[in-house]
Amino acid sequence: MRENKILTSCPFRYTLNILQGKWRFAIIYSLLKKGTLRYKDLAIDVNGITPRMLVKELKELEKEKVVKRKAYATVPPTVEYSLTPYGKTLEPIIKSMQIWGENHAEKIVTLKK
Repeated sequence: MRENKILTSCPFRYTLNILQGKWRFAIIYSLLKKGTLRYKDLAIDVNGITPRMLVKELKELEKEKVVKRKAYATVPPTVEYSLTPYGKTLEPIIKSMQIWGENHAEKIVTLKK
């Protein structure tokens, strides 16, 4: 109910609600950069995330139709993650954030000189 109220009252806040936290952007960025990744490779690429947090964030992103999970019936089990076509629509936003971060870092370094 609360989520529907946020969606209808402010789509920007709804978007922030979906992409909240320090890890979701990092997960999306890794999947944009490298495509389909196995769980372990994603855990390595998203440096510093705990296994429990990675599972939690992936489940949330899957629920929001941003990430697709594919499990294989192998021993040991193999699971791969990729962005859905809908998740790939976040690419311009992620790229803009990356450019902003590069410009900001350059500005800060210049100001510290």
